[in-house]
Amino acid sequence: MTEPKITQLQPMPTDWQRALAVVAHPDDLEYGCAAAVAAWTDEGREVAYVLATRGEAGIDTLEPEKCGPLREQEQRASAAAVGVSTVEFLDHKDGVIEYGLGLRRDVAAAIRRHRPELVITLNHRDTWGGFAWNTPDHVAVGRATLDAAADAGNRWIFPELVEQGLQPWTGVRWVAIAGSASPTHAVDATPGLERAVHSLLEHRSYIEALTDEDPETYVRGFLTAGAERMAEQFGGTPALAFEVFGR
Repeated sequence: MTEPKITQLQPMPTDWQRALAVVAHPDDLEYGCAAAVAAWTDEGREVAYVLATRGEAGIDTLEPEKCGPLREQEQRASAAAVGVSTVEFLDHKDGVIEYGLGLRRDVAAAIRRHRPELVITLNHRDTWGGFAWNTPDHVAVGRATLDAAADAGNRWIFPELVEQGLQPWTGVRWVAIAGSASPTHAVDATPGLERAVHSLLEHRSYIEALTDEDPETYVRGFLTAGAERMAEQFGGTPALAFEVFGR
């Protein structure tokens, strides 16, 4: 069954103070929603990042023992460029993340630690709009995050978290999926776009391994084109789109 498309996107909710973004790899957020994060932190909202891996399997020419620490360093600099100072790594193994109780528990624990009203993750479906196959890591982390938003509020699921001092958190009001082919909401990309460019450029080691194009030309072109594609569905304003599930 084909999922329905929503042609006109609604503005993202604004009645929140804390957000937690949970993704699989360094650079996932920078490709998908850094301009929105920049705008939110400029407004005084708190955003924290949790990454399931350190991206250690992401560069073919660099062995994981060297790649992981480098990509962690680049991720922290990238987050700082959009006003995010809290970046945590769950140390799952890059490329072979498994959806299951362990991953759900780790994400639920992060939600209890940070107590967000808004949780953000990346496309959890098998494909990118039916045109390209998604990676198992993205699917696993996205699905686990959607499930963990409920797990975090139930004291009888993962009771060991309470024993560790992590009390249930029922305050998650929305889970927003970046990169969804079925978006419902959007954020004006214009105020944060320049900072988003600088944020993605901090992943220079990855980008230089990915493309022979000049890094800034590649990054600016990719982020600008993505925002402009959504303008028709958001009143002519370049935008970052999200599929938002209320809770």
